[in-house]
Amino acid sequence: MIKSNNITELLKGVEVEWKTLGEVAEIANNTRKPVKASLRIRGQIPYYGANNIQDYVEGYTHNGEYVLIAEDGSANLKNYSIQWATGKFWANNHVHIVQGKPELDNRFLYHYLRNMNFIPYLTGGDRAKLTKSNLIEITIPIPPLHVQTEIVRILDTFTELTAELTAELTAELTTRKKQYNYYRDKLLTFKEDEVEWKTLGEIGEVKMCKRILKEQTTEKGDIPFYKIGTFGKKPDAYISRKLFEEYKNKYNYPKFGEILISASGTIGRTVIFNGQDAYFQDSNIVWIENDESQVFNKYLYYFYQIANWGIAEGGTIKRLYNNNLSKLKIPIPPLKEQARIVEILDKFDALTNSITEGLPREIALRQKQYEYYRNLLLDFPKE
Repeated sequence: MIKSNNITELLKGVEVEWKTLGEVAEIANNTRKPVKASLRIRGQIPYYGANNIQDYVEGYTHNGEYVLIAEDGSANLKNYSIQWATGKFWANNHVHIVQGKPELDNRFLYHYLRNMNFIPYLTGGDRAKLTKSNLIEITIPIPPLHVQTEIVRILDTFTELTAELTAELTAELTTRKKQYNYYRDKLLTFKEDEVEWKTLGEIGEVKMCKRILKEQTTEKGDIPFYKIGTFGKKPDAYISRKLFEEYKNKYNYPKFGEILISASGTIGRTVIFNGQDAYFQDSNIVWIENDESQVFNKYLYYFYQIANWGIAEGGTIKRLYNNNLSKLKIPIPPLKEQARIVEILDKFDALTNSITEGLPREIALRQKQYEYYRNLLLDFPKE
């Protein structure tokens, strides 16, 4: 592990000269060339825009090691778009193409710019722009080349560690998902004569909430109202508590643990109702009213994941109507067997979720480490 005192020694007594980017770098914008998507010839060369690689094409505008800085269209002005490009690539006119002169390590420039506040250098309103004239006036610290090289080595080490960790955890997540899918499919696949089969209509009635009109919703409020676009996500609409209590008591409302199903959009997405106060869009979000005397809700939840929702029309359908849902046949093993299946799948689900939730946390932790050392290494006094 890199220690702060080692960094202190590295930077101790280092003479740093501040220069403008125009003094220490070449701006290779002249050969940039935007090409409409319909006119691009597919190939192996990355085609860069303001924020990322937009396509792969034939031909190239640049060949070498460059730092790409958004001219306009950066997705985040506070975390301004800085890209690293090597080898042959094509750049459109939304990025500045910058290459350090002999006294400036390109990779050092890349790391420094990622830590910089660009907002004072931007012009324009809705579509902020970094003009070339402002770009070349940006001042950057120029320590000796050997110090630049060591700083790059340290910061690249953190970048590589983060990439390795991401790859390892992603591979582990893929493996666990495959295991989960394998056992889920195996445990929920039965022959016709192995268990009793029933339609969902024989188990319970399809239910939905009372219709909520647009004028009854607000952007902020007491009770979240989930529409098909926010189902299983963060709500963007709310209803009053008074209306919620009235409709909850007068009309259909799910019980704790019942499985909510999307009946439009992505058919068959499911959410286990957690009992917290919320309301759900009628017809688009439905559930089977189930007393669990025949089927456990959690068993239904897992079976829905492999269900063929195109029962009546066949193939892909745009809406799951109540009649379709009621006719869906499902295997019903004894409750004891259902409990065993649920217990096994719960364990696999927990293992998968531990990686799914842990992956962004681990990446965020490594990113914080990188940012800490980047700030430590690139915080040169400006006299």
